[in-house]
Amino acid sequence: MKKLILNLGVGILTIYLAVLLVPGVSIKGDFVMVLKTCFWAGIVLGLVNHFFKPLIKLITLPLAILTLGLFWLIINILAIWLVDILFPSLVILRIWPLFLTSLLNWGLTIIFSRIIK
Repeated sequence: MKKLILNLGVGILTIYLAVLLVPGVSIKGDFVMVLKTCFWAGIVLGLVNHFFKPLIKLITLPLAILTLGLFWLIINILAIWLVDILFPSLVILRIWPLFLTSLLNWGLTIIFSRIIK
């Protein structure tokens, strides 16, 4: 349960900070729409990271071993891209903002998982 709450919080924070800090990531709409989209897109990102990502990591473990773990970064990028597709008001332009958002998500997950332990 603690890990689910951690993933949801990190997902929301990732989307919010990406909109603020990463050029090429924005949310169309007024302030209320931005807050709603940050919240719900973050919830979906947290759920994807909690439920689907471990299964996909297990399936792609041999490929991750061959690439020394870099393939898991691709999985993280695909998870954020899925959230971008599901929320039309969330706009992530091209691959670099996806990559930077993925790195932000990875870093926040590491930081908050160490704080929780």
